[in-house]
Amino acid sequence: MKFIINREEILSPLQQIVSVIEKRQTIPILSNVLMVIEEDQLILTGTDLEIQIIAKINIATATPGTITVPARKFLDICRLLPSGAEIKCELQGDKVKIASSRSRFSLSCLPADNYPEFAESELENHLFMTAGKFKKALDKTVFCMANQDVRYYLNGLLFHVFNSKFKLVASDGHRLSIYEDNLDQATGFEARIILPRKGVLELSRLLDDPEAELKIEFSTNNIRIFIKNLIFSAKLVDSKYPDFSKVFQQAFFNQIHIQKQVLKDALTRVAILSNEKFKGVTFDITPDKLKISTHNPEHDEAEEELIIEYTGEPLTIAFNAQYLLDAVSNLDSELAVLTIASNASSCFIDEPGDCGYKFIVMPMRL
Repeated sequence: MKFIINREEILSPLQQIVSVIEKRQTIPILSNVLMVIEEDQLILTGTDLEIQIIAKINIATATPGTITVPARKFLDICRLLPSGAEIKCELQGDKVKIASSRSRFSLSCLPADNYPEFAESELENHLFMTAGKFKKALDKTVFCMANQDVRYYLNGLLFHVFNSKFKLVASDGHRLSIYEDNLDQATGFEARIILPRKGVLELSRLLDDPEAELKIEFSTNNIRIFIKNLIFSAKLVDSKYPDFSKVFQQAFFNQIHIQKQVLKDALTRVAILSNEKFKGVTFDITPDKLKISTHNPEHDEAEEELIIEYTGEPLTIAFNAQYLLDAVSNLDSELAVLTIASNASSCFIDEPGDCGYKFIVMPMRL
């Protein structure tokens, strides 16, 4: 096995692959990247057995072969070589010799035969979408995913496809975000799958070109996404996402209209003196006025009054300030619309008119 490649051609795919590989591995070969040369292509593969990324790079000068090399060491060598450098790699025995200009390196390898197979079932569903559309949907929902929750289905993201529409839903049990958008072409099927947290975060990073066309294939167990010269695969969370539709089937107070930036600034200032652990702030809502206040165990207090559009009963309710800030920051319009359930069990945050984004926050008891 032997090949010559320009540093710029290999560096970006290698960086994308190495991010999937865990630093501490129980199986030593999983710290390596699998390198295969066949038919004028260099194919790089990295996996942690839950997620896999494959990069295909066209290559002119090469002799076929397969080997696995230590991923991070190989990346560091490529990264620290000068820009535009030509890299020559050659397999000699159980080592890969890397040469570039006056630099020489020798990396210990492990045979490719021992590299674990990424188990994938038959992927019967597929659809197409631009990377920009999927990235926007992820950005609007990703921050609501739980992290290491015992309800493991919450440590992921619900991807719901229904014919010509798709919906992404994330929740950590205290808040929930829903983003809905249209697909360019009808799929003719309905399906619900849960993407794992790490897979979602990796995928979000890979979608750096909004114009790129994605091909998404999935079954009940696996998802595979083709992004230009990359193939991203992940094992899905084997569970059913809770039914959140009941939260819409209840009575609500009148809507509260407020300037997004004004609310954001006020929340940020008041939150400085909130309890560091719970970040609780109290909303006192009366017609035309919203008072946001907080206090902490050190007896510090903060209060802000804002002008709002609201006609209805006065009410008092408390929230986690950070959850509200996350929601408000993700709105695209200048106006935020807050709708509180009449039993004070939840607060909807969205935009005026028909928008595809909804954010729900559960109140706190202070």
